[in-house]
Amino acid sequence: MGKKITEVKDLPGVGPAAAEKLFSAGYKSLENVAVASPMELKEIAGLGDGTGEKAIKAARDALEMGFESADKLAERRKTVGRITTGSKEVDTLIGGGIETQSITEIYGKMASGKSQWCFQTAVTTQLPVEKGGLGGNVLYIDSENSFRPERIVQVAKKQGLKPEEVLKNIFVARAYNADHQMLLADKAAEMVNEKNIKLVIVDSLTAQFRSEFPGRGKLADRQQKLNLHMRTLQKLAEMNNVAVLVTNQVMSRPDILFGDPTAPIGGNIVGHASKTRLYLRKSREDKRVAKLVDSPSLPDGEAIYRVTENGIEDI
Repeated sequence: MGKKITEVKDLPGVGPAAAEKLFSAGYKSLENVAVASPMELKEIAGLGDGTGEKAIKAARDALEMGFESADKLAERRKTVGRITTGSKEVDTLIGGGIETQSITEIYGKMASGKSQWCFQTAVTTQLPVEKGGLGGNVLYIDSENSFRPERIVQVAKKQGLKPEEVLKNIFVARAYNADHQMLLADKAAEMVNEKNIKLVIVDSLTAQFRSEFPGRGKLADRQQKLNLHMRTLQKLAEMNNVAVLVTNQVMSRPDILFGDPTAPIGGNIVGHASKTRLYLRKSREDKRVAKLVDSPSLPDGEAIYRVTENGIEDI
């Protein structure tokens, strides 16, 4: 009988040097390896295709990954946490708040209030569970230089929290290009447990990819990178029971003759990876409309809310 596999270094074909490379890249547990692809292990640790496949299979066997009964999935769903948006109307629309274990995507035109959701949830995540938070901290990947500490201070005061404490619990990184953004998402996995992270924000998901891969000629390359980025965020959410909130830009589709021609960037790759999708649009004065476009368990609908100096509020 072979040696029992309990750690990454126990996997067949993974020597000390390869184990160290995997560890440095965030593949610290058998779960991380089990959900990887042979290509990932080849690029990160130099494992051959055959060796990578064996290591992945061994990790899966050790974890007994495969089919499981739906009652076990139901038990896991009970551990899902929810973060309030600050509006009861919006919370009801999305089933009680922004969920952990999945990606929530919000998209809309400029000035539709996407970043306001980021500021709001960066604060409400820190509230205790009984007040709609998760009592945890936040990682904030900022690709458009849109993070504003002064907005955090305003929202924190409204929520009855100490602004200086709230700011200390938000870890912000500016992403300067698409590769840097992907690297920050990889590093997020290392920080989740270390810093008690309960929410990861990416604002904006597609801005860097859109500017670096313009035109149809580069669309395939852009989509391939976006797919890898979304997979990283998906694994981060599912395996660490954290919420991931991403904002997305929009484009106008000339092929839509009737109705709203606004469509989010990223196509099916972003759409399939995001479990909950919300389309935000500006209404009169400080009012905004959130439309639930896609959810695996909730009906489509809309909620109207306000964005004020205090953050997101009910009308």
